[in-house]
Amino acid sequence: MEDNQKNVPAKRVDIVSVKLVREKTMMYKNRRVRSPQDAYELMKEFLGEVDREHFVVLCMDTKNQPTNIQVVHIGSLNSSIVHPREVLKSAILSNSASIICGHNHPSNDSTPSPEDIEVTKRLVEAGKIIGIEILDHLIMCEDNFRSLKELGYM
Repeated sequence: MEDNQKNVPAKRVDIVSVKLVREKTMMYKNRRVRSPQDAYELMKEFLGEVDREHFVVLCMDTKNQPTNIQVVHIGSLNSSIVHPREVLKSAILSNSASIICGHNHPSNDSTPSPEDIEVTKRLVEAGKIIGIEILDHLIMCEDNFRSLKELGYM
């Protein structure tokens, strides 16, 4: 086996650094997120009017002060595929204590789908493993929202 390895060229390995890049900022007058309503208002302001499903992560420090917000995934008109690694990536890079997830339902029906409930359970489990608490998952519509925590799914 050693003879075969001598003929194989060396493998180039990239040396990298991983950074969180600030694209822009927005002001948040309340300073702290104290309720699902607070998180809904902040996420809704961030998203504006979008025509497709956007999955958003709101990262927070130990005092529930938002540190950053990111669109993790943009789905189709009625679906979004979300992986825990993508949801938790910005939270890890920004040393977040906790996050609140949210996504809009362009249909304007805030009823959670079975997929919404399943992804929430997966995120909570992944968060436990790496030490980032998933405080809530909001389903947002134009003028209302539902908190999966308040509905008992977390």
